[in-house]
This record gives sequence, structure tokens and C-alpha cells, in this order.
Amino acid sequence: MSQPWRSAGLKRRWQRDLQRAFDIIKHEGFPAFVRTAGATLRARAFPRTYKNWIARYDTLSRAGRRQMAADIGLRAGPKISLIMAVSDGDQKSSYMTIRSVQAQVYPRWQLCLGVDASIAEELCKELDALVGQNDRIRIARIEDPATWASKANGALALASGDFVAPIDPGDALSEQALYWVAKEVLACPQADLIFSDEDTIRGNATRLDPWFKSDWNPELMLSCNAFGRLGVYRRELVERLGRFRPAFAGAEEYELVLRCARASNACRIRHIPRVLYHRGGEARSGPTGSDYGEAGRRAITEHLAVQGIAAEVRRSRDCGYQVAYPIPSPNPQVSILVATTARPDLTEPCLRSLFERTSYSNWEVLLLVNKRVRQSPERAALLQRFAERPNLRIIEYPDRPFNYSWVNNLGAAQASGDILCFLNDDTEVITAGWLEQLVARVSLPRVAAAGPMLYYPDGTIQHAGVVLGLGGIAGHACHREPRGTRGYFGRTCLEQQVSCVTAACMAIRAEVFRTLGGFDEGLPLAYNDVDLCLRLRAAGWHIIWTPAAELTHHESASLGRHDAGTQAKQFARDVALMRQRWGSVLEADPFYNCNLSLERAYGLAFPPRQSELATAEL
Repeated sequence: MSQPWRSAGLKRRWQRDLQRAFDIIKHEGFPAFVRTAGATLRARAFPRTYKNWIARYDTLSRAGRRQMAADIGLRAGPKISLIMAVSDGDQKSSYMTIRSVQAQVYPRWQLCLGVDASIAEELCKELDALVGQNDRIRIARIEDPATWASKANGALALASGDFVAPIDPGDALSEQALYWVAKEVLACPQADLIFSDEDTIRGNATRLDPWFKSDWNPELMLSCNAFGRLGVYRRELVERLGRFRPAFAGAEEYELVLRCARASNACRIRHIPRVLYHRGGEARSGPTGSDYGEAGRRAITEHLAVQGIAAEVRRSRDCGYQVAYPIPSPNPQVSILVATTARPDLTEPCLRSLFERTSYSNWEVLLLVNKRVRQSPERAALLQRFAERPNLRIIEYPDRPFNYSWVNNLGAAQASGDILCFLNDDTEVITAGWLEQLVARVSLPRVAAAGPMLYYPDGTIQHAGVVLGLGGIAGHACHREPRGTRGYFGRTCLEQQVSCVTAACMAIRAEVFRTLGGFDEGLPLAYNDVDLCLRLRAAGWHIIWTPAAELTHHESASLGRHDAGTQAKQFARDVALMRQRWGSVLEADPFYNCNLSLERAYGLAFPPRQSELATAEL
């Protein structure tokens, strides 16, 4: 018997697939369509589910367990104190969490419980019995009224470990969690903070929603608690800084991470790209599963104020927080460099949006054009109309094959701005304050460049930062996701540090740009922006992507696709040069995760790009 609803569903799915195929061919070319279609067919034939990923790469074999237990180096490893605040009603959930601690492969642990007088007598007796059975478990009794911070601090007072880690009733540790923490400490003895990836556990041990995190990302930490669980702290540092602060109820860990980060430095904050923590109850951290409210806002505001940054912190309309940074006074001059073919249907809307919608006051536009453009009456007329603007200059260069890097270096040499803003001529301004947002971020300490959110005309995302290695050399994060979606754990709505941003709209300090020698003219068409950003990072600079600035980008509308037609050979040369120059760097983006795919953004990697064997294969 037929089922009309199923037939209708299949029809809608095929319609969506056909529309998606048409969009890819139109905007990205036929080779991209072939790659995407192949990946889609493989995914449907062999589903790459999290369940399958766990079975293949995150299930500890007997041999692996024996090898971990026999690891001689760990006999002198750090002692790790786990602290847990227990409340009335936590009886059943506490047992599961305690069992996960007792099941640890790594033996040098301690469990300190902070309890108050409100807990049931039965639970109190059972916890006392646990203490009698295992001298690694201790209990701190807190007088009423007890907050989470007071119970956690009470437990912390009993801790004797080199490191401490808060856990919650109802959550569970992976049995190998403390093993990998100890390995990280032995590999990096100066570590002050260590954090891991995490997921959610439901019902009968069903694991869901893996959060594979960025490495330490100070800008992302101003949008959400990207540290999360398992979060491990050097105990001496926590004690010296005053432990958990009750005044930040609901955001105690968030505030502590920020405080510890100020007292430490980035090289002492380590990320273990493994799922070591399973959340069973309500999340106390993370970009999409929690609400820090006013306490989180105050924690960020204080963190910035201590560093001398008087910014306003607001709740983001989508998720997390958004920092509104002050613009330096007097406003630095910005030179907007637009390399253009002066096509009226593209360049005129771009320039009109600049002049009509940009609220920033101190800027100039440098139109970089080939002199042969004047041979077209339409294009010459367009240039003449805008040449009358007092803050627009036209820089003509001799007729020659187009080289994006050379043209923009030419413009940068004649720009008078303290900040350069490279802008494609097929973009249009959406948010009036776009330039203020970019200028404010480039003016921050240690930040050299910033880029905005770019949308296609149909409203889908064109650029939300760049991920190294994605699709080959590099690809745009959240590409083609619908406008308004949160993306992978808030990826589309949380400002953060990235490895690269596109030069379709990139603000950069002029002095830094010139010091680095500008764009590499040996990369005339593709990846010149990726190369520049990698050189920025190698020199110690940060790059920020922000959703607070928005523009529309038609993408490749002016010159056509780099990897098609007459430009295909040069594109291949650009790819080869990038691989030769940057090698393995392209597959190790610190702001992506080795457990995430380079074929399909934020899909699971089969296998993960771990430096060590997956634990299932030990």
C-alpha cells in the first residue's frame, strides 16, 4: 500500500538536492559539483555517524587498556584531584559519576566531594561508606546555605593533587580521560590549563552531540566558555588566584578560566582533541547549551577591563556574547582598496553602498583599474562619475595580465591610511557600522587583521572565516549554510580568532602589511590571502572573524572562477606553491579540530588526523 506522505517527502528531498546541485555548478563550477556529489553518495551509502565513529576511533580495546596501564612514564605522572559539588537530589546521578572516576585507567586520582546539610541522610551514609572503602575519596561538609561555589571551594580545600578538575553529578568521564591528561602534563610540564573535547550522554549510555573544539582561542572565550569540560587547572594557580568566586553564580568556571588565562599565557593552555567528558545533566558551559546571563557578561567585562579595554559586553541575539569595542580616538584613516574591472553592474552597487551606508567617517577609496578599462565608454563613464567624490582616487596601471597581489600591492604603496581594507568590487555593505567593527578589532593589541560575515545574494553564508585544509588548501567555514543558523556549536554567531579571512573584505594594519612585504606576487590569482594570513600568524599576530560586520559578496562575478577556463593552469600553480610552502600546516588548523573532516566542513573525520593511533587500535 502506498504512503503519500513518504512519496511527498522524497519528492521534496530530490527537489532540494537538484537545487543544491544547480547552485554548486553555478557558483563553484562542475569540479566542485563532482566532489560534492561523490561525498554525498558515499555518506548515504556508508553513513558516517557518531556511533560508528565511536566504535572505530573512541572505543578502548583490551590491548589498549593494558598498554595504558603499563605505561611506565605515568608512574611519576601528576596527581589529579576531581572536585564535585553534591546537592540533595543528586543521589542516583552521583553514583554514575563516581563509578566513572573509579573506572579510570590512570590511577593517580583523588575525588573530593563538597556536600551541604540538605542532602538526604541515606545519601550521606552511602558517601561516608565510599570514603571508608577508598582513601582517594574525601568529603567536605559545607554549612547551609551552600552555593555551588562554596561546595566546590570546600572540596578544593581537601584537594592534594597537582591539578584539579570540576565535574558534576550525572556527568561521566571517559575511562581514559585522566590518562590523556597525565600524558599531556608529562609532554608539557609547564601547562597551567588543559581542556578536552566533550559530548552528551543520554539514557542507556547513548552518546550524542560531540563538541570538537578549537585549540585555545582567546577571542572565542569572549563569546562563550569555549574551555568547557573536561577542564583541568593547575591547583597552585587556582589557590593563588582565590578559587571560585560566588559572586559569579552560574558562570563560576567561566570566570575562573578567564582569570587563570590572564595569569598564564597561551603556550601554557593545552587542548586535548579527544572526547574525555560526557555531560549527562544541564550544561554549565558551552555556546549553545547554557545561559550564563549577567554573571557571564560581568566576567567578560572584568576580564577586558583588567587588560585596559573598556568595552561594552552584550548578549548576542543568536547565542553567547558580543563585545562592542571602542574605536580609537582620533579615528584612524582607512584606505579601502578596490581592484576592479569597472563593470557598472557590479562596481556601481559596490561603491554606492560604500558611500551611502558606511557610517565610519575617516576613509578613502582607491579604485585600482587597468588603463584599458577606459576603452569601454560605459566603464569610463562610471569612473568619471565617481572620480568627483572627494575621498575617492583612481589609480590606473599599464595594461598587463591581471595579478591580484601585484595590483593590491601597488594600491597599498599609494594608500595613506593607517589601516588598509581590501574589498572586492562585487561586494555590497549590509551593516552601516561594518568599518567601525573591523577598525576596532584591528586596533586591539596583538590583532593585525579582521574579516566580516559575507553572504551570497540569496542569503546563504559565503564566508565566516577560513579553515585550513578544507577542500584542499583552504575553504570557507559554514559555506552555504542558511542565514540565521547557529552552525556547529554557534560557529556562525560567535566572534573568534581564525587562521585566515578572505581578502574579499579584509582589514589589516598598513604597517604590518608592508613589513611582511604585502601579498606574494607569485600567487597572482588564488590563496594570496591565505598565504598572507599564515605569514601574519607566523609573525605572532592574531586574526579575528566577526559576525558584527556584514556584507553581501557575489563571489568571482568580476573576473570569473580561478579554477576554470583560461585561469585553470595558474590556479594549479598557485595550489602547488601553497603546498610546497606550507605543507602540513594546511592540515593542522589550530582553530578547527583533527576529529572534523576536511572534505565536509564540521562533519566527522574518518579517520581523525591524530598524531597518535586512535585508542581503539592501540
